[in-house]
Amino acid sequence: MRRVTVADLPEAPLAASGAFHRDHLPEIERMMGAGEDVMIALPPADHTHREWRLALAAGLARAGVPARANVVAGEGAVLDAFEAYLAEAPGITGQYLEGDGQGAGDPAQ
Repeated sequence: MRRVTVADLPEAPLAASGAFHRDHLPEIERMMGAGEDVMIALPPADHTHREWRLALAAGLARAGVPARANVVAGEGAVLDAFEAYLAEAPGITGQYLEGDGQGAGDPAQ
């Protein structure tokens, strides 16, 4: 699975979506067309970005079959955890996952 990290997006949701589609989508589509599974790592954002990110994940997954595409949001170790999980979960595609770095807690406690 190839991680594509995008950090340079505008703050406003419409502007962020437009910038992503203009600056990053062609290369991701090329990767998927070559059969590569991708995990698109975006910076955390508020709820106003959720719809375009969901649509991006679902649209890429449909268009890129058999390659998989998932979109994740978070920072640092959260992104590493998403990547490890998705690498071992070959049936998951078209999802938008958000992480806050807090984890699920220790189930033994």
